[in-house]
Amino acid sequence: MSDIAWIDAALTAARPKAVGALLRYFRDLDIAEEAFQEACLRALRTWPDKGPPRDPAAWLILVGRNSGVDQIRKRGRLQALPDEETISDREDAEADIAERLDASNYRDDILRLLFICCHPDLPATQQIALALRIVSGLSVSEIARAFLVSEAAMEQRITRAKAKVARAGVAFETPDVNARAERLATVSTMIYLVFNEGYSQADPAREAAAFADEAIRLGRLLLGLFPGEPEIMGLLALMLLHASRRAARLDTAGQIVLLEEQNRALWDRSQIDEALVLIEKAIRHGHAGSYQLQAAIAALHARAATAAETDWPQIELLYRMLEHLQPSPVVTLNRAVAMSKAQGPEVALDLVETLSDALDGYFYFHGLRGNLLMQVGRKAEARIAFDRAIALARSPAEAAHIRRQLDCLKQDGLPAT
Repeated sequence: MSDIAWIDAALTAARPKAVGALLRYFRDLDIAEEAFQEACLRALRTWPDKGPPRDPAAWLILVGRNSGVDQIRKRGRLQALPDEETISDREDAEADIAERLDASNYRDDILRLLFICCHPDLPATQQIALALRIVSGLSVSEIARAFLVSEAAMEQRITRAKAKVARAGVAFETPDVNARAERLATVSTMIYLVFNEGYSQADPAREAAAFADEAIRLGRLLLGLFPGEPEIMGLLALMLLHASRRAARLDTAGQIVLLEEQNRALWDRSQIDEALVLIEKAIRHGHAGSYQLQAAIAALHARAATAAETDWPQIELLYRMLEHLQPSPVVTLNRAVAMSKAQGPEVALDLVETLSDALDGYFYFHGLRGNLLMQVGRKAEARIAFDRAIALARSPAEAAHIRRQLDCLKQDGLPAT
């Protein structure tokens, strides 16, 4: 691995904790980000020669703190930052400052930072966007894609959120028990968005792919803070079940492998077993929530030894419950998939057609609709739907998957029906 590659990986891993500690120290989002960036620049200059510090996060916190203090001092025309040798050789100081900055009820600055970004003074969309940017370090363009808005609009949203936090004088101390509970739903959504950003990456070598593992870690920490919360159990179980299939999602050529065609021997049984235990614990609480229902659906797939053994009627029933609890055209679309397996493509297609207005810009809608049309023999319409899906594909793997279905149509001929 090149110097830049391993340094980049270390900085990416350390970012949330370092930024969280610096934010708690300076009480200012912009100063914390600038201090972290300055620490990263110093790391790029010194680590290739000196090697990585014993604790990269502690090193970045110390250097970032000194950099931020120096910027404040310069404004007051005070003394400058110590030289590089002084900073780099203070191993005991690194541990001391990291421990001091982290001394509170929460032992993890990442979660503290999440709770700050999810402060109720901010609208939910700004809370999530700000947390994605500050905590996870996603680019504005990545966040914009997640929200289906333009990059310029997302930039404005994040800027407004920072400004509102500054104007509101948001307290940067750890929230009390009541405040934590109020923000729990938004924090859970934030974690799941981070997971999806990583899980959706077709190339596991891409930096963003690591966000799935980071989200699972955050989920474990959140469950540690709220050990009796069944929805957090459901959230963690859901992420574990999805993550368990990562090794089977793509073939050697990088093409998408559908769930029913995946080699189930490649699924991570340890993650599945952990998730199933969590689901059983959550069910005993008797308060079903959306994450628990989604995890229960994923668990039915995980329990099936083969695709043919999947309990599609039960999955369809769970989607009905989810649809009642959390109405959404995407949930209805997923229910249509289960209906197609349990009751046939004609019934499912009738349901899918009712979603055309709501999901016209959604890749999976056109992909499913094309597949159902193909199954009922309406091949000309299927081709139009597949063409639309390709136009909306977010990755080469998605587009290639639809093209393979188009190839099946060509092999069968394409008579209009």
